[in-house]
Amino acid sequence: MAKTWKPGCCLAGVLLAIGAVQAQADELKVVSSGGFAAALKLLAPQFEQQTGHHLQLDWGPSMGDTPQAIPQRLQRGEKIDVLVMVGSALDKLESSGKLLPDSRRVLASSRIALAVKHGSPQPDISTLAALKQTLLGSRSIAYSDSASGVFLSSVLFARLGVADQIKDRSRMIPAEPVGKVVARGEAELGFQQLSELIPVAGIDIVGLLPEEAQQVTTFSAGISRNSSHLDAARQLVRFLAAPQAAASIRQTGMTPASDSAQ
Repeated sequence: MAKTWKPGCCLAGVLLAIGAVQAQADELKVVSSGGFAAALKLLAPQFEQQTGHHLQLDWGPSMGDTPQAIPQRLQRGEKIDVLVMVGSALDKLESSGKLLPDSRRVLASSRIALAVKHGSPQPDISTLAALKQTLLGSRSIAYSDSASGVFLSSVLFARLGVADQIKDRSRMIPAEPVGKVVARGEAELGFQQLSELIPVAGIDIVGLLPEEAQQVTTFSAGISRNSSHLDAARQLVRFLAAPQAAASIRQTGMTPASDSAQ
């Protein structure tokens, strides 16, 4: 006897299939430092659409003692699946056993830029000599508490011979974009990764530091050892490092790692 076609059976099968896909979708907690934040905001919806997984995004410095800093959060036992942060800071997490072995991938590199309040005169930083004079002639200077700020305060200012002269009018900004401090008029000059300055309203970006004064910072992704969703976490790390993510990364002022691989 021929079987009778029943629409309801087919619909039930479709619903079961959809339910199976939904059941396989995971929610990943991803914590990123500010340098890669703008790129991650662009890439997260693409990843969610392609995989069905949901990303819970949060932000924190790659280093430092503030409660929001990624190492401090892991030390408290906070459950995080994927970390995106300065490569040197991720090295320390890996050596301390907080990173899943062989899970890290380099995503992008970034350079330090200078910003001033919107509409303010833009100083000359085109050469080392010009940068030195700009620092000496400034009223106040702000820099981040992450990789770029550590480099400026511990290496570059001393190399330029201005550390003592500017120490009373320069300060490290913890756990807040430096651009916001500059936009409020609380610092005349603000130094941070270009990718962290671009999204901030109320500032003008003067430009990158000259190459002789520059530090190139790499940003990498890795999987926390306490991740509960390893397969989905691996998918995300591969996605962020893939050539398909390069356009979004460039849009935020960074150089994708996939460019150097070509």
